[in-house]
Amino acid sequence: MKKNFDHCLGLLLKHEGGFVNHPKDPGGMTNLGITKVVYEAWVNRSVTEQEMRELRPEDVSPIYKAQYWDKLRADDLPSGVDWMCFDWGVNSGVSRAARALQKEVGATQDGVIGPKTIQLSANKPPKTLIEDLYDQRQAFYESLRTFETFGRGWSRRNLETLQQALLLAEDSPSYSL
Repeated sequence: MKKNFDHCLGLLLKHEGGFVNHPKDPGGMTNLGITKVVYEAWVNRSVTEQEMRELRPEDVSPIYKAQYWDKLRADDLPSGVDWMCFDWGVNSGVSRAARALQKEVGATQDGVIGPKTIQLSANKPPKTLIEDLYDQRQAFYESLRTFETFGRGWSRRNLETLQQALLLAEDSPSYSL
């Protein structure tokens, strides 16, 4: 079992940035990529805007680990594929990222990564999976009604994630057929 979480979290936090509350963003008030709704559910209480503004990486790291990384079973995915799924899962939902991976490997697209998806992922070249996930993600973004507002940033993030994922895959050859 590999441990890419800390490295991938660092990459993710660069993408997510700091506090935002854009009126056209359906996620609403967000800091370090964590929405107010997600943070309130995590701490099991209402939080103020000031609390959201003061979030630190150590506050959000356990949320990312439990609600995204672990749900995507990223430690069991090939290096690079873990990062593609994690970043997309944070940006667009864990089940969307899981279904995209399942589509690429020929597993049942139920949005929950299980042993079959893990096995099929190990049997496909990581570079191919990474590139196919990039293409799927870009097509998804371009289909959204908010693409005109946020599309340039999403596309840049998707390309950066692709490049970073390919480097991770090169550094950790684990492909087996």
